[in-house]
Parts: sequence; structure tokens; C-alpha cells
Amino acid sequence: QVQLVESGGGLVQAGGSLRLSCAASGLTGSCDAMGWFRQGPGKEREFVAAIAWSGGTTYYADSVKGRFAISRDKAKNTVYLQMNSLKPEDTAVYFCAEDLSGATAFISYKYEGAYDYWGQGTQVTVSS
Repeated sequence: QVQLVESGGGLVQAGGSLRLSCAASGLTGSCDAMGWFRQGPGKEREFVAAIAWSGGTTYYADSVKGRFAISRDKAKNTVYLQMNSLKPEDTAVYFCAEDLSGATAFISYKYEGAYDYWGQGTQVTVSS
């Protein structure tokens, strides 16, 4: 059983930075990709960023490109999301997700259904 635990959320002023972490435990040996999604108040969950676990190729939503950076530490089975120049519209619960089946490479890294496991989420609030 895979468990994903997010941390690093909190309250920050607009223009500030936060770094989210997601530690994976369990069947991590066959990880193909990890991603970050978010769900703002009254909104549907949306793709933020993803990283191919083996080669490290990264993918971003247009809304965060140039401000957010995803990275991974394979030894620690951890993925990070560095968020800079935060805006109030970045306020959301942020979820990490793991793909163990390789579906992200065939379907899309942006598609929720391509991921097999999800964390519980961490709240990020950006004040204006």
C-alpha cells in the first residue's frame, strides 16, 4: 500500500514563497511519475505540475509556469513543489499524486485519472 504525505502548506502574503513536500512510502520502486494538483474554493481540482520519475522531465500548468518548480529526490522518495511569487489565486488545497502504472506517459501528466495514489492534501493560503 502506497502512502503519500504532503507537508509545507501554510499562510503567506502575496509575492511570498512556500515549498511543499510529498513523501511516498510503500510500493515506490515502480514509480513512473509524481504530480501536484490543487483545488481552490468552489473550484474543481486542477493540474499544477508533474515530473517523470526516471528522467526528471517536468510539466507545468500555464498558470504557474515560471513561478513554480517541481523536483524530486529519488533516494528519499520525495517530490517537492517550490512556489514563488505567490498570488491570492494560488490559494487552494494542494495534493500530490503518484503514477505506478505508467499511465501518465500514455494518457497525460495533466489527467487525474492517470495517477494511482493520492495524498490527503495541504492547505496553501495566499493573502493579498
